[in-house]
Amino acid sequence: MGKRERGKPKNHIKKACILLFWLCVWQLAAWAVGNPLLAAGPWETLLALAREAASLTFWQTIGMTLLKLSAGFLAALALGSLLGAVSYRHPLAGEVLSPIMLLAKAVPVASFAVILLIWWGSGKLSAAISFLMALPIIYVNVREGLANTDAGLLEMAAVFRLPAKSRFFYLYLPALKPFLEGALKTAVGMSVKAGVAAEIIGLPGLSIGGELYLSKIYLDTAGVFAWTFVVILLSFCLERAVLFCFGRFCAWMPYPAAPAGKAAACPLSLKLENIFKSYGDEEQRTVLNDVNMELDKDRSYCLMAPSGAGKTTLLRILAGLIKADKGRIICQEKDGGNVPLQEGSLSVSMVFQEDRLVEEAASLRNVELVCGDTRKAEEILRQLLPGEDLERPVKLLSGGMRRRVCIARALAAESGLLLLDEPFGGLDADNRKRAVEVVLRYRKERLLIAATHEKEDVVDLGGELLSL
Repeated sequence: MGKRERGKPKNHIKKACILLFWLCVWQLAAWAVGNPLLAAGPWETLLALAREAASLTFWQTIGMTLLKLSAGFLAALALGSLLGAVSYRHPLAGEVLSPIMLLAKAVPVASFAVILLIWWGSGKLSAAISFLMALPIIYVNVREGLANTDAGLLEMAAVFRLPAKSRFFYLYLPALKPFLEGALKTAVGMSVKAGVAAEIIGLPGLSIGGELYLSKIYLDTAGVFAWTFVVILLSFCLERAVLFCFGRFCAWMPYPAAPAGKAAACPLSLKLENIFKSYGDEEQRTVLNDVNMELDKDRSYCLMAPSGAGKTTLLRILAGLIKADKGRIICQEKDGGNVPLQEGSLSVSMVFQEDRLVEEAASLRNVELVCGDTRKAEEILRQLLPGEDLERPVKLLSGGMRRRVCIARALAAESGLLLLDEPFGGLDADNRKRAVEVVLRYRKERLLIAATHEKEDVVDLGGELLSL
């Protein structure tokens, strides 16, 4: 038995003792007041709750209130998520929606309840108020969660042409999870409390708010406490149910679809003409200065230059992640025509300088993401990793293992151009040798360009040395 399992009984006993302590405080306070009309004790409250629970109307009341509050909350969850995604994608939409969300957060519940009571009557009031309370909370957190999606993973998805389904489940949803979990906890509690408060104002039939109001009218303090306990329990159960469903949804990692679009064959050659690239607004730093190269298909090339000389920048331009300030890249096709790279359909696979892996997914799933083929992904990975590590989440792998997963991912993807940015960093001699062999075996007819600091890489990859 582990430490966590041994500690569970003690933790439950501790919580029970705390609960018993506060029940005693409550009972002592009730005795001190000495008037059950002003302060009912826990025993009187329990009796009132038992009395109410004996009738069918009690359960119908809870069911109707729960149905309305759930409908309002789920509508807010759906619309808030949609609007949050739209405003993330289109900032102008966020600016247009901002006043509405501020209004929903700032206007008191009572004001909304009175206005909606005039417009719609009491039947839909609690659902509408529940919706209005949860909407801005969901909206803001969805937008923030999407904005915090790892930019490196988004670039990886762009290079490997991941379809929308894979991007949502493997990139956006993990980023959303911590934001939306907190939002759901807050939104459920706010929806329940505000919805019941709206029922007290509107007094619809078969509602918890209506029962609270009647208990107050008849000076039934124990009844007020009993129905308040029902509201607390309802809020707790609804929150646990929502969080459970959300947790199951986040844990679901559907099998990835094949990358979007068909991989284009590599052209006969790539010609780089007068490529310039600078960074900075006021004091610009030129990284690439009039770069000219002609790169032939079926060849390997190695870029060697000091750090900061522009190796990674050039690879990012070739991958389509950034644009050159000046110059152009020409693809020579089989028919003899020349097509600018920006207008062509050349597909790229890449080993980035950073790993850019989906941390929660297994190493095998990370490779499957870019090819949609389990057999192919497993075939390449088994030559680089022990078999038992294929199903382990990459967050549990060592740095060298993660690097080998990155290499397998680039080789498994269908592409015309294979870009390697310091691919063997962090590998020991044996694993480096094995990785080089696998790269050469699965490179096929792709044009290979590697950025490296090691002359050994140039020799092993059989690459032509290029300098910047």
